[in-house]
Amino acid sequence: MTRVAGDIDDGYWQGVPVGGFGAGTFSRTYRGDFARWHIKAGVHKYETVPANQFAMFQQSEGDVTGTARVLMNGHPAGGELSSWQWDYPVGAGDYYALYPKSWFDYKWDKFPAHVVLEQYSPILPDNYRESSYPVAVYRWHANNPTNKAVTVSVLLSWTNMAGWFRTFTRDFKGTPNQGNFNRFQTEAVSTDSSMKGIVFDRNRNGSGSNEWDGQFVIAALESKGVEVSYQTTFEAAGDGNAVWTSFAKDGRLANDGKSWVSDKEKLGGAIALRFTLQPGESKIIPMVVAWDFPVVEFGEGRKWNRRYTDFYGSDGQNAWKIARNGLLNAANWSNEIDKWQAPIIRDESKPLWYRGMLFNELYALTDGGTFWGRQQGASLKTEPSFALLECFDYAYYATLDVRFYASLPLLKFWPKVDMQVLREFADTVSKEWPEQGLWVWKSEQTGAPVTHKRKTRGAVPHDLGVPEGDPFVAVNEPGWQDTNGWKDLNSKFVLMVYRDYVLTGRTDLAFLRETWPAVKDAIEYLRKFDKGGGVPENSGYPDQTYDSWIVKGVSAYSGGLWLAALRAGEETARIIGDTRTAEEYHKLFLKGQKTYITQLWNGEYFRYDTNSESKDAIQADQLAGQWYANLTGLGDIVPHDMQISAMEKIYDFNVKKFGGGEMGAANGMNADGSIMTNEQGKEVWAGTTLGYAGLLMSEGMKDEAYATTHGLYRVIYESKGYWFRTPEAWDITGDFRAGMYLRPTAIWALEMTPPRRDNSAK
Repeated sequence: MTRVAGDIDDGYWQGVPVGGFGAGTFSRTYRGDFARWHIKAGVHKYETVPANQFAMFQQSEGDVTGTARVLMNGHPAGGELSSWQWDYPVGAGDYYALYPKSWFDYKWDKFPAHVVLEQYSPILPDNYRESSYPVAVYRWHANNPTNKAVTVSVLLSWTNMAGWFRTFTRDFKGTPNQGNFNRFQTEAVSTDSSMKGIVFDRNRNGSGSNEWDGQFVIAALESKGVEVSYQTTFEAAGDGNAVWTSFAKDGRLANDGKSWVSDKEKLGGAIALRFTLQPGESKIIPMVVAWDFPVVEFGEGRKWNRRYTDFYGSDGQNAWKIARNGLLNAANWSNEIDKWQAPIIRDESKPLWYRGMLFNELYALTDGGTFWGRQQGASLKTEPSFALLECFDYAYYATLDVRFYASLPLLKFWPKVDMQVLREFADTVSKEWPEQGLWVWKSEQTGAPVTHKRKTRGAVPHDLGVPEGDPFVAVNEPGWQDTNGWKDLNSKFVLMVYRDYVLTGRTDLAFLRETWPAVKDAIEYLRKFDKGGGVPENSGYPDQTYDSWIVKGVSAYSGGLWLAALRAGEETARIIGDTRTAEEYHKLFLKGQKTYITQLWNGEYFRYDTNSESKDAIQADQLAGQWYANLTGLGDIVPHDMQISAMEKIYDFNVKKFGGGEMGAANGMNADGSIMTNEQGKEVWAGTTLGYAGLLMSEGMKDEAYATTHGLYRVIYESKGYWFRTPEAWDITGDFRAGMYLRPTAIWALEMTPPRRDNSAK
């Protein structure tokens, strides 16, 4: 459970989300209900919509009656859909997840045929088209293991939710239904098959001018031996007789095309696909849910068109076309996902739990309030903006100190997107936003309001804005800390630019040249905090990603990042032919390295800092700069023997002495091996633990890397049920803070950090 009042805590009823990058997402829990909705950009809603359901009918040849049941463990309160047969038995099946896929394996003894539901959206590597689609594919794998023919019918019902996604609240209270209507639609897609389904729409002023204007569609393919029937409209909050009486009788719906416009009642619609399996026969049959809400409108009123509108248009009336693509490409997309995942999933040299975790932690790339689109009126030649939320509790877009860890899989599988994000950051570095905002932390310390400039020239922004503001235009949203003085952001920006160049094959010189002015500005800005030793000093407040943990003087974390950034800047300068700057950065690196070692090395590890109360603490992230140096081939930032000693100290103290070594690496431990009292020092951060594990892996310390990572797995997937809402942090009890956090995607650090190269910087 969350240990922070007001943080989102939806419980462990979670499942794999569907939806493409920036398309909006939703998910069906493993108990069978559709409950989590991220359709409005940057907004989390968690509420079961009762009429959004799958149900199944089966009847063996010769039996007088069949069995029909809603495929959900539970039932709605208050008498909604009371005629439906609810409460699918607990334990009568299994749920599997390997993002972007999941499977519901139904094993109820009253269902003679064996049916597995495969669910996914076309999230495909290096694919910048289909990966943006707002479509969910549901493929029904049915097999008849009996010696009698079995008739199977699958029902998909849905609520007309057009108009519901317009508020920043976390539920659907007060959502309007006026003007909503459903219509049945059919289209021949080949000589022997047709697409049939329900379009959920609403009356609107113009075409797609508001973000809540749009459509949902549910659809299936009718072909030889597969019959699709439908109920165009029913009252979703009524008893549901119009659907269930017919479906429970023989697996068919009434083919009722009646439609009306809602006054205020919730409207539902349903389709059912019915087929008969002979003994031993198998079939795979797709259904889809598609949606088209093309407009994103952030809090200050600016409107954007989602990325997928490049391929479908932006009038909000294309859900049918999207659904059609889903049905016709269902098998191909499934195969492409399997082909992508197979080399890792089949690699038995890696632990099985780890192979699954690698993909399941990718869910945040689409489900994390993801935005991908262009301002309305912008040329299609301009690259669309892209950003992930830090999390829904801390709803900042593209939080830079966090994406330093979290963006690795984005770079690996969708490098063009990641490089565009860094271009957007580069464009802000030389700019200033002079407006004042409240510095909350400082105000709490002083007991009086303290303000700060939104963004100072030369400072790399903490973020690209917030959903309730004007993101991508008004960056560096004022808030908890004055991030203009943070000592990690500029270094991390420099390192990510160089990282993207190196890990995409060292060929994109245009990217390096385009970002080089911002890289130089970022380094120069940090130098003003250098008091003579060649290392920028922390300023006595939490001026880095650990934003409740005071740092003062030279520090292991920010100082190490600075040294690595100087090396990245030096190498970048050499690549683009700026010899003078390369030499300048090299000299500064050597000076800073000497100061760093002299002031922080205590013979076993690098101390937290030189002047704060935590100065002797053992910080798990003290070698973050060295991790990135190994990631990009920059060589030793500090002598190798010191690295190994510090890594072993972290493992012995932060990992093994915290939670019995089964919870990950605590951010900090006291020198005597006791747990710290600082609220962030005493936490495990999944993402920063994984950066450390990536460094372990690159040094050949594979057993330690997997043991450290397995501690995270144990908390997330075994002891606490944090799957598909992985938190930023947990304490010694396992209670969490900031669920659905972005940083845990850093698990790919273990895959992407290559073995160390012995090319120490001299």
